Formats: sequence, C-alpha cells, structure tokens
Amino acid sequence: MIIVEVILLGIALSMDAFAVSVSCGLTYVDLNKKKCFFIAFVFGLMQALMPLIGYWIVELITILVDEASGAAVGQIASTIVSCIAFSLLIFLGIKMIIEAVKEMKKSEEEKEPKKYSFKEVMYFGIATSIDALGAGVALHAGLSNNVSIWLHVTIIMVCTFTISLIGIILAKQVTKLLKGKFEITGIIGGCILILLGIWILLSHFLGL
Repeated sequence: MIIVEVILLGIALSMDAFAVSVSCGLTYVDLNKKKCFFIAFVFGLMQALMPLIGYWIVELITILVDEASGAAVGQIASTIVSCIAFSLLIFLGIKMIIEAVKEMKKSEEEKEPKKYSFKEVMYFGIATSIDALGAGVALHAGLSNNVSIWLHVTIIMVCTFTISLIGIILAKQVTKLLKGKFEITGIIGGCILILLGIWILLSHFLGL
C-alpha cells in the first residue's frame, strides 16, 4: 500500500475522533492548550492502538490455528466492538443531552457549565476507536509483513491527533459565537455522539 493510501486510511479512521473532538470543544468550558492537546493525543493513541490490537489478534490465531480461523474470529470481534462502540456513544450522548436540558431549567445563578473530565475523555477515546479493530483485521489480510503495520498505526495516530485538534479548535470558535450558551452546545455535542454511534453500527452492518 503506497504512502498516500495509508494517509487516506488514517484520515478516514480519524473522522469518528473528529466528531467527538468537536463535541468536547463545544461542551467543555474550561479547555486550555494543555487539555486540548491531551484530548487530541488520547484520541490519536487509541485510534492507533485498536488496529494494532485487531491485527495481532488475527496474527495470533493464524499462528495457533490457521489463516481462515483468524479471519473469522477477526470478523466476529469487529461486530462485537461495533456494538460496544454504538452502546457507549448512545449512552454518553443521551447523558450529555439530559445534563444540558437540566441546566436549561435552572436559574442563571444555579447553572454550572460542564467542565473537562479526564474519565469522560478516556471513555470517548475508547468509544471512537474500538471499531477500528476491524481495520486491523483488514490490514492483516492486506499486508505482506509485520513491519509495515507500525508505519500504518503511526500515520493513523498522527492523522487522528491533527484532525482531532482541528476539531476542538473549530468547536471553541463556535462556542464564542454562541456567547456562553453552554446548554445549547451540550445538546449539540450529545446529538453528535448519538449520530456517530448510529453511523458506526450502520456502517458495519451495511458496509458503508
């Protein structure tokens, strides 16, 4: 696979992370440069690790059993993780919307803007990248040696980091336009997570 194709794969895999980074940028009111870079780093790292894990799961089963069994288990694992990603994103999206609606019902004195959460960022990182295990299965079928997988995951990480950072920066500009109406940004962010969860499930079962 030529370098351009690898970069395109990295960009394609990073779109989930881009959507969630926009959601983070919209909802977290206390983001600074350090937190923005950390979120992008977590998304990039997770997005690189998952294809690597998928690749080595198939590689291990291929060594222990045979190539056909490795591919079959990889496909089953891909289905399971897509369902997990869907469930996580739907849960987090609904939770975010409920919290935003509750804030809308409060008086101005009672309102508490949503703040950065390390635990939530980790959940987002896992939820957006877990379906990339399937990419690792596909890479195992398409690569001729184990060395080039490291090139792939490095490029995927760099692409995801860059695109996630862009997503956060763009989202912060949108929050400035909304002039502190963080309840609205919370609802938008929650809807993005729900739509992303539905997209992940549909793209797996319909081959989109």
